[in-house]
Amino acid sequence: ECFLFNNAKNLTLTSSGKGLIDGNGGKWWGIPGIGYLIRQENRPRLMRFEHCSDLTVENLILKNSPYWTFFAGQVNGLTVRYTDIDVRRTQIDSHDIVDLTAFNTDGFDVTGRNVHIHDCNVWNQDDSIAVKDDSQNMLFERVNVSGLGLAIGSISGSIVRNITFRDCYLHHTYKGIYMKFRDGEKPGFVEDITYENIVMDEPEQWPIWIGPAQQSDSNNLCAPHPCSICWPHFGFKCNMPKAALYRNVTLRNILINNPKSSPGVVLGNTENPMQNIVFDNVVVKGAKKGSEDYHTCVGSQGIATGGTYPVPKCFKEVDN
Repeated sequence: ECFLFNNAKNLTLTSSGKGLIDGNGGKWWGIPGIGYLIRQENRPRLMRFEHCSDLTVENLILKNSPYWTFFAGQVNGLTVRYTDIDVRRTQIDSHDIVDLTAFNTDGFDVTGRNVHIHDCNVWNQDDSIAVKDDSQNMLFERVNVSGLGLAIGSISGSIVRNITFRDCYLHHTYKGIYMKFRDGEKPGFVEDITYENIVMDEPEQWPIWIGPAQQSDSNNLCAPHPCSICWPHFGFKCNMPKAALYRNVTLRNILINNPKSSPGVVLGNTENPMQNIVFDNVVVKGAKKGSEDYHTCVGSQGIATGGTYPVPKCFKEVDN
């Protein structure tokens, strides 16, 4: 790792202005489309914290990490504020196929308890914020992100609960709200989740995704682990693990403007369907003709209310 902190307590990392840490990621990503095949995930994280408590990180710019930018594992008490992440190959105002080859350049990845990340900006080419396994009591607010979005996952064989994202803006993001389970035989639960007061402008792929992880863990980039990144094209597979369960998930006051694709995907396992999924005032405006409806909606006990439009086909529409 570039910076590694183990078992630190009552630690503050700060700067009198806005301190810059540059990971020189381009050297590690290599040639677009080829570099990943050479190095794969054999790259250092820019900042890693393990088993730390009462930690504050503030007033930093984390630029061009070779791999995950900021990873806090099994922390108890973490505050990140006024800290920006910038990971890109080009300066274009979108995520094209060249930029997205900076694989695995996650923004803020966290596991543990009692996390508060606020007033931060993230532009990257993977999960912008990702809540990982065995996490509880986390709040993310007043963040601007663009990448693979506000993610929970990928999760397998653990419990994630009481997570809130609110007051967020996503400009030209690739994915937006992204909840994902990876393969696993042990039961996993994601519950008591809230996304509220979120605006997305011109999301480029799926504004909302609740289901399996759309990823590959091998050199075969279209392999389904458990959902192919090439799905839904060319007959590739996308399967929700049977042991995975979402319950008590609320999306409230979500505005999606001019999406380039459909509003999204809600993909549960029909043998173990999602429970109590609520879309309250989730509104899509300016959808392209032929892409007005959710691409997929199966395996969910969902309710749409508060003027939600469009209503996912597997949801029940109810009055306030």
